Amino acid sequence: MNQQDTRIDTQYLPGGKMPVEEAFSLRAGNAPDWRIWLGLSITSIWLLVLSIYIGRTIGWSQIGNAPIETLGNFLEGAFAPLAFLWLVIGYFLQKKELVQNTNAIKMQYVEIQKSADQAVIQSEVIRASEIHARTESFLRIAESVKQQLGNLMGFLVVSSQGATGAGLVSSEKIAQLWGSLNKTDPEGFSRSMLELQYLHGERYAYKLLYGTPTRTRHSENFVYNFERLLRAAETCDDDGMVKDSLLGSAHGYIYSRMLKLRANPPAGFQHGNYDFDPDSID
Repeated sequence: MNQQDTRIDTQYLPGGKMPVEEAFSLRAGNAPDWRIWLGLSITSIWLLVLSIYIGRTIGWSQIGNAPIETLGNFLEGAFAPLAFLWLVIGYFLQKKELVQNTNAIKMQYVEIQKSADQAVIQSEVIRASEIHARTESFLRIAESVKQQLGNLMGFLVVSSQGATGAGLVSSEKIAQLWGSLNKTDPEGFSRSMLELQYLHGERYAYKLLYGTPTRTRHSENFVYNFERLLRAAETCDDDGMVKDSLLGSAHGYIYSRMLKLRANPPAGFQHGNYDFDPDSID
């Protein structure tokens, strides 16, 4: 583990910053750990003192003649302090190793957290890319569907305002609307239909949309295709803005009127019955 690997990102550690020790080793740099030096120094001094004590009080020649139990008791008492010393030194060395192992585990935890955060970021980027791709695909499809809806509404207008209809919209205006539909304005017929409905009331509005089997078929096709467009918008619009925009357009208002009049026909009408003049204005 190099020096950079021993750093701990304290952002993920409880309590903020914490000291970080070097990786555990019995050698600090090129020299042994200072605890080892201390133990060796004390051991050397103790052995020197023990040698002087034996030479002056017991005598080296007398040690070999001492009974084995006496010699054992002597060695036990002589080396017990050294055993205790190295036990304490070993404890602190082991404690340092445990601290370093704990820090290593914390560093692994930090790396795991960073990897998890990176995975979350990548998943969000992927999700955003997918939504963007779906949105682009939807917008291309929506233009085509809006054109189709404009054609269906054009058929409805022609059915009610053409040569066999009431003729409230002039042939020149219908031709102009068809021209705009094929160029830049797929909702021109929908706005014209809304204008006719608001000018002449609910009963005439119902006749415009459901007054004949042909008009009913065009209206049902319009509702079917507009609802497909709304479902497609939901797959790429988490906030509902695209859906609201569609419902707020001229096509959207006509769609809402179609649903309302189909579910609640004006008094005297029954959906699916055509026993009335579809072009008269009440």
